[in-house]
Amino acid sequence: MRLCTQHFVPLALPTIVVLACTSPTFAQSQFSKPEQLGVTGPILLVQQKTPAPAAPAAAAAPTPKAYKPVSVTPATPAKDASFDAFRKQLADIVKKKDRGALAQLVVSQGFFWEGESGDQADKKKSSVDNLAAAIGLDDKDGFGWGALDAASQDPTLENYEQKKGVMCAPASPQFDDKALDELTKSTQTDFSQWGIPIRVGIEVRSAGQPTASVIDKLGGNLIWVMPEETPPGAGAPPPAFMRVVVPSGKVGYVPTDSIAPLASDQICYSKDGSSWKIAGYVGVQ
Repeated sequence: MRLCTQHFVPLALPTIVVLACTSPTFAQSQFSKPEQLGVTGPILLVQQKTPAPAAPAAAAAPTPKAYKPVSVTPATPAKDASFDAFRKQLADIVKKKDRGALAQLVVSQGFFWEGESGDQADKKKSSVDNLAAAIGLDDKDGFGWGALDAASQDPTLENYEQKKGVMCAPASPQFDDKALDELTKSTQTDFSQWGIPIRVGIEVRSAGQPTASVIDKLGGNLIWVMPEETPPGAGAPPPAFMRVVVPSGKVGYVPTDSIAPLASDQICYSKDGSSWKIAGYVGVQ
């Protein structure tokens, strides 16, 4: 499983399967630097092996309109010096790509890999081998080491309710789920079309160019992300800018790596005394 999650994807592509995957630098990894948590990765388009049945005409994208802002409270760093020391140790290991040293930071037994179908960890394999499979550590493109590098820079933690004593990162930002539901209904959108600005004050431009005029700035609220006007081809890098609708209803452009998805995969940890270990991986798919 590569680091895949709910991302902003083009609507209704009838003959292809749409996978949103991450790569090592965010728009490259789920686990990014604190100021870039959860930013979307490149969109990979994979042709189906057999022709898809004739599909109805693609539904038109919802018409941009004004909407009520839903505020977001970002996750705050964990106040634990031992976790900071652990992250530094992990960062040093990642620089050397030392798999043997990495194994020392992973629980010796009980590593879990949770997905929609339950625990996907292979009990016949070692914990570090399961971690490697979960994050793509052996991929030639380096996704796994990129994920670990970004994880080492993420200071947030949240309790993992399914397992006592386990904490996961990146921690989730807080917002009103009911308000989001009402927002999607009023705008005729769905969950995948909403994201979170990585910081307040990001400039919204009139075109997908860094020199285009500024028409607005993003606040600390959920932002409506529009489908790509021209989806990138297979294997192509993500576009530098994405279209968004600000609360006033105006359509503009912001850097692709400035908007985080509402859900992301997580690396989980356990603590024994002052020692931390990587205990598992939770995927949203």
